[in-house]
Parts: sequence; C-alpha cells; structure tokens
Amino acid sequence: MKWFGRKSAREGVRPALARGGSITSLGEWPRSYEAQVREGYCNNPVAQRAVKLVSEGVGSAPLKASDPALAALATARSGGQVLIETVAAQLLLHGNAYVQILCDSAGQVRELFALRPERVTVEADAGGWPVAYRYRVGEHVSRLAAEDPGGRPAVAHIKAFNPVDDHYGLGCLGAAAGAVAIHNAATRWNKALLDNAARPSGALVYDVSDGGVLSPDQFARIKSELEAAFAGAANAGRPMLLEGGLKWQAMSMTPADMDFMGLKAAAAREIALAFGVPPMLMGLPGDTAFANYREANRALWRLAILPVADTILAGLAQALAGWFPDAALAVDLDRVAALAEDRERLWRQVSAADFLSDDEKRAMVGLS
Repeated sequence: MKWFGRKSAREGVRPALARGGSITSLGEWPRSYEAQVREGYCNNPVAQRAVKLVSEGVGSAPLKASDPALAALATARSGGQVLIETVAAQLLLHGNAYVQILCDSAGQVRELFALRPERVTVEADAGGWPVAYRYRVGEHVSRLAAEDPGGRPAVAHIKAFNPVDDHYGLGCLGAAAGAVAIHNAATRWNKALLDNAARPSGALVYDVSDGGVLSPDQFARIKSELEAAFAGAANAGRPMLLEGGLKWQAMSMTPADMDFMGLKAAAAREIALAFGVPPMLMGLPGDTAFANYREANRALWRLAILPVADTILAGLAQALAGWFPDAALAVDLDRVAALAEDRERLWRQVSAADFLSDDEKRAMVGLS
C-alpha cells in the first residue's frame, strides 16, 4: 500500500530544503549540545527541575486514542524508557525527537523507541528532503530509512520550530545557556568564598618609611605568586602570608554588596522562563505573577505541558496512520486534575445556556 501516495505525489511539487546555519551564543557559554546538557541539566538544579516538571507532566497526562492498541503503544515502556516522557525531555532540550518504529515479521508495529537526538543526522536527497537517518554510537553507524517499502514512516521525526533550519528543530537549552552559566558561576563563587572563610579581596600596598619601591624582580615574583596561588574563583578569599613592608588593604565589595543571591535568583527565573515554567513552582522568591500555586500549576499545564503533549501526540499519530486508519492521540482534558476548575466552569456555562439543545451542549463539552 502506498500510504499518502508520497513518492509519486511529491516529485516536482515540494520545494527544496537546505540545512541552515546553527545559532551561536554570545559570550563564553557552552555551545555544543553535550556541554550544554552537562552544565544545564546534569549540574543545574533549576534547569533539571524545569525540564522534569514539563516532561513528567506530559508523560503522566491521561490519553485518549482512536484505537486501544495505539494508546498501548504510546504508553508502553521500551528498553526501560517511558516513551512520551523521554520524547518530551528531548524536545525541550534538543528540539528534536526521533522515534524508531519497530515492526515484526508480519509488518505490524511491535514497539516504539526514542533515539538519542544528538546521535542522529538527517540524510537528505537532492531536493533536501529526508530519505534516511544516520544513528552514530561511537564508531558504529546505522542507516535507518525514512520510509519502509510500503511508504510508511520507519522513523517519526518530531521537532520544535526552528526559523533558520529546515531539518532540525530548536530546543530551549541553548536559549537558557547564558542564564545557566551565570547561575552555576554564582554557585561556584559562593562555595569558594565559604571554603576560604568568606574574606573579601583587596590590594597589596608596599608601605616603607623611606619611600622606596619594589624592584622589578620583586614585583614580578609577587605578581606571579598572586596569580598562581590566589587568582580565580577557586581561591576566592584565601588568606595571604605577607613579607615585611607589605600591607593588605581590603577594597572590594562584600558578598552582600555583590548580591550573589539576587544574581542567582534572576538567572534562575530566566532558566524557568526558557522552559515555560512559572517561577513560583520553582520556589523562587519575589514572583507575584500568580495569586497562588493553583493558578501557577494551571498556567504550567495550559502554556507548557499541553502544547508539548499536542506536538508529540500529533506527530506519533501521523506516523502511525499507516497501521491505524484515522489514528488520533490526545490528552484527555476531563481527567487532568489541574484543569478541573476550567472544566467545571465550562460545564456550568453550558448548562446555563437554555437556548442550546442537549446534543449541542454535549458537543460543546467534548462528548459525542
């Protein structure tokens, strides 16, 4: 069966595609995806919690499907991974999710497995459209065809919008890289100050009664010793042993003046903003955008979890339409506890509309 009639219908119709230039960050933030993941997700509690709030919400959302077997495929574990939660995290961090569709000898879908997106590269045809995906693990490279012999997808590529690239989506981690770097640097600086008794920096003053100055050799030796033993965040506030004629004069701002806690809080808010999580849910101080946690949680579902879930479920349903006619996957909003107040308000408004028939009221609340 030629699903969609793809190859015959698209020749000479589809426009050419091209790989766009990657977006680079300003400053000394990590640019590679692996470095950003290690700094932003593995080593930063704010970014990790923000991603988990969204991805776990997507993975735990109740589903409704056009076929029970379709819902079972989407919710089954493959290789120990929770498919939808894994895909949601990859979409947030990398901007791309590749789901391999594994079939049995009869050609029926057996399981779905999410591939590591940083290991996948798109192999395009002359017109720039994907014909295969290369999956690299170390020196081993596997070529996965984009479609099986029947014209059905073998790999479902779900991606976020990227304005500068036709093949790859754009994740949130790159936008948060600067705030993550600031947050991590402030943490390391505060840790170094605590390790070294939280002493402020200052200046060395050569104080002698005859008005003499240091010789060039003495000046160079002291400077090199200072750079080697006392420069950098790891040596912040380290006590010094001074020779005769040298006096230490504190002159820098104290940690309270530097306001590292305020700097960290501002960076944490930017990280939460990048992933669409209300700062109130992250326990950050000073956020008054929502009256209470209930409103913030509802905003998280409406503005972050449901859009990501819709993107993933629509992509999976489209990829599996060759095996499940009229495939449809969606979040069952009636069973989402965080949205119960919204549903109650809708039901109350519909019930009060006396000019509507019972069938019209049922249709408005999503019942057949």
